[in-house]
Amino acid sequence: QVHLVESGGGLVQAGGSLRLSCAASGSIFSINVMGWYRQAPGKQRELVASITSGGSTNNLDSVKGRFTISRDNAKNTVYLQMNSLQPEDTAVYYCNYIGPGYIYWGQGTQVTVSS
Repeated sequence: QVHLVESGGGLVQAGGSLRLSCAASGSIFSINVMGWYRQAPGKQRELVASITSGGSTNNLDSVKGRFTISRDNAKNTVYLQMNSLQPEDTAVYYCNYIGPGYIYWGQGTQVTVSS
């Protein structure tokens, strides 16, 4: 079992920044992938960014150059630094953890960007 705790969401004006954090605890496997997804009202959940335990990253095209994913393996924590936020970034952001044969999700944190 892996437990994920997210923090850092909130309300910000367009052009502003937020930093999301997701701390994992429990049965952490050393080789894993952690990532951030988001889901806006009426839309499907989409991958925003992911990072492997080795540091390889994958990002949604629309956030490249604005969002940066990073992780601290010693703390089992993944971060999402979001800059130049736009109203279309408004969504619930979910952290996930992928281990060998299983996936866990966080409870989600709301990010709202006002114009």
